[in-house]
Amino acid sequence: MKKVLIVDDSPVDCKNLQRILQDAGCVVSVAMSGSEALVKVKTDKPELIMMDINMPDLDGFATKRKINQDAESKGIPVVFVTSKDQKVDRVFAQMLGAKGYVTKPYSAEQILEQLD
Repeated sequence: MKKVLIVDDSPVDCKNLQRILQDAGCVVSVAMSGSEALVKVKTDKPELIMMDINMPDLDGFATKRKINQDAESKGIPVVFVTSKDQKVDRVFAQMLGAKGYVTKPYSAEQILEQLD
């Protein structure tokens, strides 16, 4: 059973991802901002983070940079789940060490593939 943290400021996207992941047997927690995600990374100790890029306060890229800077969390794989579909965004996500990149709208299969 995998512990997954969903980070997205859209309640609809959070619920949809939560349903897909819980149906697959994952234990899911949710953060609605990058700042909240940094707290939940420490308290919930997820094995995978699925994170949007466009968020107020800390965007997904800034949040990933902070995760990378922390010795306890830098090994947690991050998959960006975002509406940003530019090549530059994908390249930047790779440079930050993202495990994966899924664009919205996505299928349940695309999300579940990221669990491997």
